[in-house]
Formats: sequence, structure tokens, C-alpha cells
Amino acid sequence: MLLKSTTRHIRIYAAEVQNNELIESDNVLTLDIDPDNEFNWSEDSLQAIYRKFDELVGDYDNSDLTEYNLRRIGSDLEHFMRSLLQKGQISYNLNSRVINYSMGLPQVVPQDTSQ
Repeated sequence: MLLKSTTRHIRIYAAEVQNNELIESDNVLTLDIDPDNEFNWSEDSLQAIYRKFDELVGDYDNSDLTEYNLRRIGSDLEHFMRSLLQKGQISYNLNSRVINYSMGLPQVVPQDTSQ
């Protein structure tokens, strides 16, 4: 059975992609970030997610590969994404199929009009 973790914005599979299909694997994890394109991503913000993923996977290096461990990694990545959104490093994609502000309403900084 294919082990996986799926959150709204992060999907992790204990598999590798071959010919556009997931092939189950005991030693390869595949990460799918923001499959619904709900956010705008820069290359730096994507790399930050990949680095955090590598760090979290490393934390479980000597542990069994279980669905529970994958879900913990997925949840931690989801929280990390929220922090990127709050810091302004990613933003909501207003051209997305559905705009539901799943990580909270966008913050609008008021402009100073007293000048």
C-alpha cells in the first residue's frame, strides 16, 4: 500500500514518479507543493520549502517510514508555508480556480494618506 500524507497544500508520497505515475518506494519521497496553485511562488520560497522538507525528513532518518511520520512532516510543512505567507514571501494567487483564503485572510497594510 502506498504511504502518503495529504494536506490542503502539501502532498508527500513514499514513491517516485516514472512516466507520470507514482511507483511505490521504500527509500524515495515525492513532494507535491500547492497542487491547486493557490499561491504565488518565487524560486526562493520554493527552495525554502524544499530545504525545510529535507530538514524534516532528516529528523526522521533513523525512524521507520510510517504514515504517521509522513503526516507529521506534512503538517510541519503546512505550518512553514503559513509562516511564509505571513512574512509576505508567498501570496495568494488571485487567478486561482477557487479563492478561499485557506490560510487566513490576506493582510492589507494601509497607506499613510496624511502627507
